[in-house]
Amino acid sequence: MSNKVLVVEDETKLAELLRDFLERSGFLVKLVADGNEVMDEINAFRPDVLLLDIMLPNKDGVSLCKEIRQSSIHQYLPIIMLTAKVDEIDLLLGLEIGADDYVCKPYSPREVVARTKALIRRQNYCEDENQSMGLCLDNDKMQAYINGKRLDLTAIEYKLLSLMSQSPGRIYSRSQLMSEMYSDYRVVSERTIDSHIKKLRHKIADVSSNTEIIHSVYGVGYKMEYLELD
Repeated sequence: MSNKVLVVEDETKLAELLRDFLERSGFLVKLVADGNEVMDEINAFRPDVLLLDIMLPNKDGVSLCKEIRQSSIHQYLPIIMLTAKVDEIDLLLGLEIGADDYVCKPYSPREVVARTKALIRRQNYCEDENQSMGLCLDNDKMQAYINGKRLDLTAIEYKLLSLMSQSPGRIYSRSQLMSEMYSDYRVVSERTIDSHIKKLRHKIADVSSNTEIIHSVYGVGYKMEYLELD
């Protein structure tokens, strides 16, 4: 049975382009252009993933996302927000509205399809997601392994890897990572997080050159995810 995707986008050409790419990948797709129609369509269509634009007629995507997360029936519906600006992602992260992923326009439809697949895979096999990336964490010993090979990590590097592995695909801003890593409120800069991420990537590449699981989100921060582009 095909997975169902509800695309909420009021730009007709863009919505139809997304539909075409998603349908080629085997998804069953329905389009909605009016914010007031979204909840009714979710109830009727029962999508597996919601692609939700922020700017919509009558009811905006942020309000809709909050409404869905407060719903007893649809609160766990996977949601990918479609935004027009990178700085809107910062705003969304700050509001903590509960979206699972964010894609900034202009975007490649292939990327949206890949992210949709990754979200469905994560939803269906969440408990096996780390293993699918070849990642194994031993929290008692604070040791990490990639494809069976041990990583020589500092305590901070291990904490970063462990934190992001708990929510594959989630975007963490640098400020969020800093607050999680330094609970003693010491003063650190965003460059410190960038430095830790850079070293962590190098160490992963040293033991497994074809493995890349930590991704930069331009202007926002970082996330852990394995994407398979068609």
